[in-house]
Amino acid sequence: MDVVAEIRALKAQTRAAILAHHYQRPEVQDVADIVVDSLAMARHAAALDAPLLVICGVHFMAETVAIANPGTRVLIPDLEAGCSLAETIQAEEVRAWRRSHPDGVVVVYVNSSAAVKAEADYCCTSGNAIAVVQALPPRVPVLFAPDFFLGNHVRRVTGRPLDVWMGECHVHAALTPADVETKRREHPDAEFLVHPECGCTTSAMYYAAVEGDSVAGLTHIVSTEQMMQRARTSTRHRFVVATETGVLHRLRRENPDKAFYALQDSAECRFMKRITLDKLRDSLRDLQYDVSVPPETAARARRAIDRMLAIG
Repeated sequence: MDVVAEIRALKAQTRAAILAHHYQRPEVQDVADIVVDSLAMARHAAALDAPLLVICGVHFMAETVAIANPGTRVLIPDLEAGCSLAETIQAEEVRAWRRSHPDGVVVVYVNSSAAVKAEADYCCTSGNAIAVVQALPPRVPVLFAPDFFLGNHVRRVTGRPLDVWMGECHVHAALTPADVETKRREHPDAEFLVHPECGCTTSAMYYAAVEGDSVAGLTHIVSTEQMMQRARTSTRHRFVVATETGVLHRLRRENPDKAFYALQDSAECRFMKRITLDKLRDSLRDLQYDVSVPPETAARARRAIDRMLAIG
């Protein structure tokens, strides 16, 4: 029996559901029940009504699913599947900011540990970060953490003063304005889909807004799930995609008549790619590795996550 058949048999035997992020290896995406972004992963997990959830993503995603679905067993196939961005901030650093801003509000990106989420007032994703900040009480100090590029993007769009944490994703930070210029020359008629964590968001916003530019209206700063929606509805047939390259698999599968190009072919997350079919099979067979969050931490973090889910 090949590994894919083993996974399917084990999944049926354990009544498990497999949730994969867009940045996973194509072969892992293909055996998953759903392939989604971080927000949809937390939201859809409960709807699957499965006693066992296997998260093919990184550790903070498994923690978030565990917090949002108390009582459900959550596994991750590789405990070393971490996140360079999540590691840039610790819970004590959030508490230190609060001591200096006792009336402040803390918004943390979903790419953060459960311990950090427990110190936050709101959680957000790249898809709803702007809506979350716009929903905050006016004229109170706001910490936005940990992604610097996403925080700056939210600050520009909302016009609201924010204390933006100096964290970054090693993949997205490496996507630069020079990459945008190169791909514009190579694909002048393409639509650009740019993740707001990217280091090129400022130049992308310029191209999206400048009047008279040949690509005005063809540049969109969007979350990974919004990339899927835009690709389906756009009348364009060529797209340059600025995010981790794993997202190209679903884009191409769902839009076979359209062409998709990575802004940078080397934009791969070494943590996401740790999960393989063999590790997924082993996780289902041996029921490893459990991801759980201490009850007190989970209860505090759930407030911020519930607010994120409510805003959408």
